[in-house]
Amino acid sequence: AGVCSSNMCESSDVSLFIDIGTNGEIVLGDCDWLISCACSAGPAFEGAGVRDGMRATAGAIEEVWIDDNTFEATYRVIGDERPRGICGSGLISLLAELFISGVMDKAGHINVDLDTPRTREGAHGPEYVVVPAEETATGHEIVINKVDIDNLLRAKAAVYAGFSVLARSVGIDLSTVGQILIAGAFGQYLDVENAIQIGLLPDVLRERFRFLGNTSIRGAYMALASRESRQGIAELAQRMTYLELSADNTFHEEWTSALFFPHTNITDFPSVMELLKDRA
Repeated sequence: AGVCSSNMCESSDVSLFIDIGTNGEIVLGDCDWLISCACSAGPAFEGAGVRDGMRATAGAIEEVWIDDNTFEATYRVIGDERPRGICGSGLISLLAELFISGVMDKAGHINVDLDTPRTREGAHGPEYVVVPAEETATGHEIVINKVDIDNLLRAKAAVYAGFSVLARSVGIDLSTVGQILIAGAFGQYLDVENAIQIGLLPDVLRERFRFLGNTSIRGAYMALASRESRQGIAELAQRMTYLELSADNTFHEEWTSALFFPHTNITDFPSVMELLKDRA
């Protein structure tokens, strides 16, 4: 349904389709051939498994900026009201800013020795205070801790490893993919720079990214409204080769390599290398 409603088959280029959610569904191909997989990213990017995570509703922090010198945070909240928590796009923005500003290292460890009250030892390890209690709608601090970061790190690694294994299985370099289609209700609010900085998306030309929103629902509507669309979806499904990642010996290796910000092999992320050099 997602591939059909994305108009992926109207392009002659090889496309990478990624539906980011609890299960990261991924499809690679040009519609003459299609290979797909599902990586269990978990609901971390939808706010679950994160202490102050929440869905993208009023009161959710959707973007964060951290000053390189003072390590103070500023943020934008959905509904322009006092914050209650952090939604998926806000979590990705926060991780990127923590990493690029030097508050957090590539393994996700927060530096509690910085000259700022924002970083400290908490009940669940080192943590960073995003919003002090007096600024929130609940009267409780909004923080991100090591447990939260580890959950998000595993989720982003699963997505990156999923499309890396797909590309390798058919001998395609990700830099040659013509377009990268980001789907899912969460995906439409994703900032591509932040996603690349934490290693969730590949570091390729930015004009290749397209954000499509909830393509699964749109494809389901098309199937309900049109017999032709329903037949087209059925034919697409028959052309798809499904790769079972749990049975692929390279998936765990790729996943382990992606358990760093942005990746063990940072040379795959030249723009992040350059940004870190400039910040240093």
